[in-house]
Amino acid sequence: MKTAVEERRINVSGLTTRYFTAGNDGLPLVLLHGDAASALDWSWVLPTLADTHRVYAPDFPGFGDSSKPNREYSPEFLMQFVTDFLKAIGIERAVLVGNSLGGLVALRFALSHSEQIAALVLVDSSGLGYSVTPLLSQFTLPSYGEAMITWCKTPLGAKQRSLLRAAVFFAHPSKVPDVWLAEQERMAQMPGFLEATLSSLRAQLNVFGQSQVLLDSLPQLQMPTLVVWGSNDLIFSKDQAQTAASRLQQGHLALIPDCGHLPHVERPELFAAALSHFLTGVAS
Repeated sequence: MKTAVEERRINVSGLTTRYFTAGNDGLPLVLLHGDAASALDWSWVLPTLADTHRVYAPDFPGFGDSSKPNREYSPEFLMQFVTDFLKAIGIERAVLVGNSLGGLVALRFALSHSEQIAALVLVDSSGLGYSVTPLLSQFTLPSYGEAMITWCKTPLGAKQRSLLRAAVFFAHPSKVPDVWLAEQERMAQMPGFLEATLSSLRAQLNVFGQSQVLLDSLPQLQMPTLVVWGSNDLIFSKDQAQTAASRLQQGHLALIPDCGHLPHVERPELFAAALSHFLTGVAS
């Protein structure tokens, strides 16, 4: 029987933060979602991971059901949020798992707070190469992103946005869970969500590709690090995963076959198995 997942809210430096948690024992796992997403993305693997660990999956500020202040959503701001969140829930040391934007934030945190990180997991992470699909980088163009926000806040625009994201983020868009599509539609119509999404995209990208690339910093990491990648990721090429893993002192690579940018949603069994295998080695 799968472990029950609780939804909670906590004040983190003045911001109401929703998070999911499950499990009782084992090294804490903190799961950080990607841009234009929420902690719901982890719900396909969270109960399984909670069988052996205490798991926490927060909504970043600006996303999901957390507060959405009118501000810049830079990786630096989100890294500070992670610092404050861990302090608020009393975690001194954990395994940090980040997907896409969450991976970039996790990587920055590990480089700055290595003593708090037992292990690091980068899932189709930003910051490991310059190339990115033009479907995302075009939002950095002046006025284009703002025009898309206006359209995507309408019911029809929110639905079209959800379906377009499914086509880009999954290897098999026709099999995307209805719950995931509904969450994307719901969030698009929430005040402040698309503005936060655009702000965070522009902090990571320019019209030519990724602007925050940390490949040269990877050899500094002392902790075991797993790089997990969907082999058919259209957002970031799997070559970025292979290059990143080769630069890590304790690097491990897991390519998830027939999978796009969100392996924890599209291939949850394979993702959970790869992560559990890695964590078993960390524990030993």
